[in-house]
This record gives sequence, C-alpha cells and structure tokens, in this order.
Amino acid sequence: MNPDQARELMRKVLRPIAPEADLNNVLANERIQEALDLDSVDFLEFVTGLSAATGLEMPERDYAQLSTVEGCIDYLTSPH
Repeated sequence: MNPDQARELMRKVLRPIAPEADLNNVLANERIQEALDLDSVDFLEFVTGLSAATGLEMPERDYAQLSTVEGCIDYLTSPH
C-alpha cells in the first residue's frame, strides 16, 4: 500500500463513523481524534475498520502510532 492508498482507506473507514469529517483539514501530526472531534468509541471503530480492511492486527499498544494522519499512513504502508 502506498501513502495515497493509505489516506484513501482512512477516508473510507472514517466516512460511516464521522460523515462530516474532512481528513484534508487535519495536519499530518495533529491527533485525528481531536481534529475530527471523535470520541474514544469512534476512534476504536476507526482502528477496527482499518484492521478489518487491511487484515492487519492492530493491538492497543499501537494506537498511539495510529493517532495522527502521518503515523497512520506510516503504519499502513510499512511492511508487517
């Protein structure tokens, strides 16, 4: 997966959770949860959706890496 595909996957997963959210308005190092006003359940649904879409196991210890756009893209594009 390349960075553009990772960003598009993030948008696709966010759409049903926060339809009004615009990932384009989130800075690379800004926390997704705060920038898009997601509560903890929404963020968990986001991570679960990414995991389901990619087949990657995303343990709770990795959530910090997934908390920013840049971190999420790095996580999704790195070899596992």
